[in-house]
Amino acid sequence: MIETLAEYAAGLRYKDLPPDVVHECKRKLIDTLGCAVGGFDSQPAAIARSLAARSRGNPSARVLGTRERSTPELAAFANGVAMRYLDFNDAYAARSTGHPSDVFAGVLAVADAQRADGRTAILAATLAYDAFCNFSESVPREIGWDHTVYGVVACAVGAGKVLGLSRKAMGNAVSLAIIPNMALEQTRHGELAMWKGCAAADAARNGVFAAQLASAGMTGPAQAIEGRFGMWRALGKFEWQPFGGRGKPFRVTQTYIKAFPSVVHSQSPITVALDLHGRIRKETRPGDIESIAIETYWVAERYVDRTNALWHPETRETADHSIPYCVAAALIDGRITEKSFSGARIRDKRITDLIERTAIRENADFNRVYPAEWPCRIEVKLKSGETQNAETRYFKGHVKNPLTDAEIETKFRMLAAHALTPAQADKVLAAAWRLEKLKDVGELLGLLKFRPVRRKK
Repeated sequence: MIETLAEYAAGLRYKDLPPDVVHECKRKLIDTLGCAVGGFDSQPAAIARSLAARSRGNPSARVLGTRERSTPELAAFANGVAMRYLDFNDAYAARSTGHPSDVFAGVLAVADAQRADGRTAILAATLAYDAFCNFSESVPREIGWDHTVYGVVACAVGAGKVLGLSRKAMGNAVSLAIIPNMALEQTRHGELAMWKGCAAADAARNGVFAAQLASAGMTGPAQAIEGRFGMWRALGKFEWQPFGGRGKPFRVTQTYIKAFPSVVHSQSPITVALDLHGRIRKETRPGDIESIAIETYWVAERYVDRTNALWHPETRETADHSIPYCVAAALIDGRITEKSFSGARIRDKRITDLIERTAIRENADFNRVYPAEWPCRIEVKLKSGETQNAETRYFKGHVKNPLTDAEIETKFRMLAAHALTPAQADKVLAAAWRLEKLKDVGELLGLLKFRPVRRKK
């Protein structure tokens, strides 16, 4: 298993990437950098930066948004926390789900430290995407291990590619990523803590460290996947699906860019709720709504127990993972932005009351088409007797309903407006679109110096 991944990782070349794959990788990078700017002022990101500031690397990598440099692994952690905080970066779903763009934290940190060119960064990120998404296709959901397990391996091979690891060293990097870093899925259950948005950044940090160890000659435990006490014992036996290239699609082209800063399972419900908001009479108040019935696929299982924190969110991290909260907020406000998850909005009685009048049920037909489709149907009943229904199968941002390049740029500018001037944003976007022509990725990353941080109270 490791030999197969290591051989693929060590052998992949930039010339193997078709133009559409290169372009899509740049789209995902722009989206992720926008998320990093948007999450920069958050408390978890500030904590991560304070830790990164304590160390100096040789070579060093920059902490995005600042003039500070740190070790590549701590820069990966600090940058990764900012990228992930808003839950606005891309997603992938097969047998299980995850956020493959988290790999940019590790890939960019090592590329920056090594002064790698843009083509190397694109190649490494595309490789890391393929590794991450292959896990998602191969490993079932909700078996106790967090999807950041995919991320640590993906970051190890991505960082290893930048470092030029041989097939043997790449195998050691994968082993050194797996054995110490099997993360528990409890991260995403109950009332969610800050760590929910930091776990992927930690995977990036550990993936970078694993690649560094392998580059220095460290060997990893044999049979880290199929051995008696290896990954198969934890995750169950799985086999790799065909990797990208040689006529097979690269998975960086198959992930979803989110239109809303919330869990991927909320994207279709929000899409439908916003449609309903536009249909309901403007004079309708939240108190005029008698009930909301949401039909969805298996994710409804998470809402059977109404004492679950998802029905009573108290933190941003829980609210942006709560379908009832997202639907109620969308119906009331007619929009979902990062401001939808402020403390004041989470405590808004209009939203909490509407959640109490909401039900979620599983639709067997929807289960049969997921994840090829992401169906959701919502019925809103008003106390007047009026009923409104709406549904969707592909939320905005799905590969079959994608954001355009212009929409991705708009998302970046919206997220960056508080930190970059329009002229600065123009320069970042221009550099990102021509990434394959840059001799040093630092030419792009160095443009991400933000205005003074507005500390949150």
